[in-house]
Amino acid sequence: MNFKKKLSAGEFVVLAEMNTPKGVDISELVTNARRLKDRVDAVVIPDMDNGVMRMSALGGGALLRREGLETIAHIYGRDKNRMALQGDVLAAYVLGIPHLLAVPAEPMANGDHREAGTVDDLGEIDILKMIRSLCEGVDMAGFELKGAPELTVGCAMSPVADDSQLAQEVETLSRKVDAGAQYVVTSPVFDLEAYGRIVDALKPLRVPLVANVFLLKNVGMARYISIHDPGSRISEDMIRRIRKAPDREAECIRMAGEAAAELKNMVQGVKITTLGWEHRLPDILSSAGM
Repeated sequence: MNFKKKLSAGEFVVLAEMNTPKGVDISELVTNARRLKDRVDAVVIPDMDNGVMRMSALGGGALLRREGLETIAHIYGRDKNRMALQGDVLAAYVLGIPHLLAVPAEPMANGDHREAGTVDDLGEIDILKMIRSLCEGVDMAGFELKGAPELTVGCAMSPVADDSQLAQEVETLSRKVDAGAQYVVTSPVFDLEAYGRIVDALKPLRVPLVANVFLLKNVGMARYISIHDPGSRISEDMIRRIRKAPDREAECIRMAGEAAAELKNMVQGVKITTLGWEHRLPDILSSAGM
């Protein structure tokens, strides 16, 4: 059963995020992807995430599709206008990438091409409406298409630090769902109790929730996130657990696996994010019993 059917049937889905290479050597991408075959329902391909120039998500998605994996490509409006975005959506479909994830783009100032200009012709809600229109056979200028795509599209939830921000985010997500989002990928989960309250707040959306399981690679990363993103709710106990472990890397993988396993009882799917440690994705899945 493919990703779309499992999502529609209410079955649990497992996603893994993999970045494309900064160059044309695809050996590592393909090798890591092959190790995930039959273990994940789809691979999420960011498109120049964090403002770092890489091979496009369309290129990476087509490569992994060739390897027999379903892919979900990120789409946002920072780098392209509405014409280019519509062209990419049509190209994605004919290249065998019928799944898209509308996400916010990171500021270019955080990337490796800080002098690059931004476009921002369409926001996330506009992009979702654009995709829905293309699926109905009409482009944004009102012209009929010669063949319409059939796409599954999701949206991303922004991190929240308190109840006020959560209420605002629920309202924003409601607008995204109304615009065509069929599922929501939530922000990284580190505190399952606090996440339970988020899940309860999102239930009125009546769409599948996919939790983001973020791999903490070391004490430094955990400490940095806990300081700069208080809403992450990374506890001192978590940091202490990594610090005291005989094998800290193995402990981080074990923690991610435990979180993924627990979340199976709370939401309809998980997306495992490793930020460059894609070679450890199979270990996380094994630790989670997936």
